[in-house]
Order: sequence, then C-alpha cells, then structure tokens
Amino acid sequence: MELDNRSVQYDEEYILNSRGLKLFTCKWIPVNEEPKGLIFICHGYALECSITMSSTANRLVKAGFAVYGIDYEGHGKSSGLQGYISSFNNVVDDCSNFFTQICEKKENKRKMRILLGESLGGAVLLLIHRKMPDYWDGAILAAPMCKIADEMKPHPLVINVLKKLCNFIPTWRIIPSPDVIDTGCKLPEIRAQIRANPYCYKGRPRLNTGLELLNMSIEVEQRLNKVSLPFIILQGEDDKVTDKTVSQQLYDVASNSDKTLKLYPGMWHGLLYGETPENTEIVFSDIIDWLNQRFELRNSRLERELKHQNDEIFISKDIF
Repeated sequence: MELDNRSVQYDEEYILNSRGLKLFTCKWIPVNEEPKGLIFICHGYALECSITMSSTANRLVKAGFAVYGIDYEGHGKSSGLQGYISSFNNVVDDCSNFFTQICEKKENKRKMRILLGESLGGAVLLLIHRKMPDYWDGAILAAPMCKIADEMKPHPLVINVLKKLCNFIPTWRIIPSPDVIDTGCKLPEIRAQIRANPYCYKGRPRLNTGLELLNMSIEVEQRLNKVSLPFIILQGEDDKVTDKTVSQQLYDVASNSDKTLKLYPGMWHGLLYGETPENTEIVFSDIIDWLNQRFELRNSRLERELKHQNDEIFISKDIF
C-alpha cells in the first residue's frame, strides 16, 4: 500500500535514549481528522518501522488512528551495531519511554492507547505492558514470539556452548538458524523487498542477541497468566517461526476476560505484509473491527466517568 500524502502525514525524528544512542522514530497521522486513538508499533527481529511496517501504518491511519514507530537499538535507522541487542530490557525501556512520552502530551491524554507487536515485537509489547499494567487500553499481537518454535532453536548442547562463548565474542554472527525471511513470508516478492531493504539485518543472529531473545521468550512464556489488558492474537496456522500453541496458551491463561484469538488456516508468520493480498485484507479487517469495538467501549466508559465527575461537582456545589 503506497503512502497517500493527501490523507496521511508522515514524519521522522531521531531521539536520544538514556544510554546516549540515537534512535529513529516515525509517525503516520491522519491529515483531515482527529485520530480516534494512538497505535504504537513494536517491530519484529531484524526489521524496522519506516519501510517494512509502512503498509500496516497506512491501513491503520485510513481507519482513523495515529500510528507511531521506533527502531530498536541495532535495528533499522537507529544507532548501534546492526542486528545486535545488548540487553532486551534496554529495548523494552526505550520503547516504553518513547510511547508514554507521546501519550502524555496534552493533546493525547484522553486518547485510546493501543500497542501493536509483530513476532519479537509481541514479546516487547507484553513486557511494556508488564511495566505499566493499567496504562494501555489494548494490544494487537501478530504471531507473537512468546516462545521460539523448536524448529528455529539450536540443539540444547549447542546453546550451552554458545552461552560460554558469549562471554568472549558476544557480537559474532555464529548462531545456526533457518532463514527467517524464507520461513516467514509466503510471497517471493515480499522476501525480495526485505532482502533489498538496507535497513533490515540479514546475517546470522549475533551471539548475545540470540541468547537475549531466547531468555526473553522463556521469561514471557512463564508469565503469560499475568497479562491483564484486552488483546487480539493473530496467528497463521502454518507459522514455522513462532509457536502457535503458546498463542493458544496465552489466550487460555491471560487473566483478563476481554481477549480474542484468530487462527488463519494456511497462513504463515508474516501476517501483516507477507501474505497474499486476499489474506492480508482478512487479517486487517479483523484488526480494524477489533479496534473500532475498543474505541466504542472506551467512549462509553469515558462518558460514564465524565458524567460521574460532573455529578460530583454538582453535588459539591449544592453542599457549599
């Protein structure tokens, strides 16, 4: 989907994080209407926001929402060694700090706040939620990396050796793994686009990055029952990258009652941009329907809260 400059305003900005790294951020804003809500993108491993997630953002803006993205340390247009994550906690903190800064602007304080995470971004999203459990109004989890599929993980003996090597060569690209582009995207032309994108990392996972991802997925999987915000999970039944049984587990054990799980027969890992046009339309129809339901529910709640506040003001005036 091409950027429509008449209805979508796109802007880029670099920010400085607490560790002195320059991080790339971007936003897509509706031009002729006030956004119904704010959506914050957490992208997948080795990817970035401004190009790979552009079609997703444009669809959401056309549905009436403002969309914000940030490239993680070592990803996309942000600073750091390409493909290298020093600490997954740093990634979560960077995203959380940027997203909440946007939310706390005066013009945004009463707007709906939604997190959207794809693959690795799904794990980032859940850890952002854990930092501030009551802050977010909902989450869209597209093939979330709550657990790395067994087919994608090295043998346990190999993992033990790699952990020891990480003390000496943390940035080396030596973790054996299948090609995520081939296993994640169904359409050959989308694979070619990702390979041609200079901001997408295409080498083997760096040693520390791989171990951080593994430890993160174990941590997330062990605390799925702590997830308390409304969410929708989107999962292709032929996904070979993330484990769809854990998406089912998240749906089953999450502590909230407002939750939805969509399983798509025949679809792969890259649901937001790697599928056929027909399948992509199905996925985004489900996303936008869910968002509109959240918007209507939140408006009803805000109206009740405002009425309650006004009633209290009138009562206090009558008393005094």
